[in-house]
Amino acid sequence: MTTTTYSALPIAPRALKDLRTTDDAGRPTTPFTTAESGSPLRCCLRRAEPGERIALVSYAPLRRWASEQGVDPGAYDEQGPVFIHAEECAGPDTDALPFTNSHRTVRRYSAEGRILGGRLVTEPAAIAQAFTEAFDDPAVELVHVRAVEYGCFLYEVRRDQEVRGD
Repeated sequence: MTTTTYSALPIAPRALKDLRTTDDAGRPTTPFTTAESGSPLRCCLRRAEPGERIALVSYAPLRRWASEQGVDPGAYDEQGPVFIHAEECAGPDTDALPFTNSHRTVRRYSAEGRILGGRLVTEPAAIAQAFTEAFDDPAVELVHVRAVEYGCFLYEVRRDQEVRGD
């Protein structure tokens, strides 16, 4: 029997460095101090607290991944709004899956950057099952988790390793 493990990945430090200056739409980043809690930060996979310096930037996660892989995502390339810390942060402080308290879309992608399908997840407990189903398909290279309400990218999930057992 083979068990696949996976991890939620924040935006990579190199991309964050770029995004803190200019976003993926070519606009200059404009930090602000948040007065409220709740904005989902993609750099550390937690919600912002009042008084933190954050920025809302346009991010193209599949474009950046595809560029690293040397593939062209074609029409599947898209960009959308994400919140990040305005300055470097420590990143996630837990391995727990973030932002599971609402409806989510788990979108599957191939190694060529093409959408292979997706799943609407309406119960927080079902998100792990959605990842298992996605990665049971050997053609799935990665998945993106998106908010249903706004359609924005929350985080990427990739296979960590395959563990063989009896």
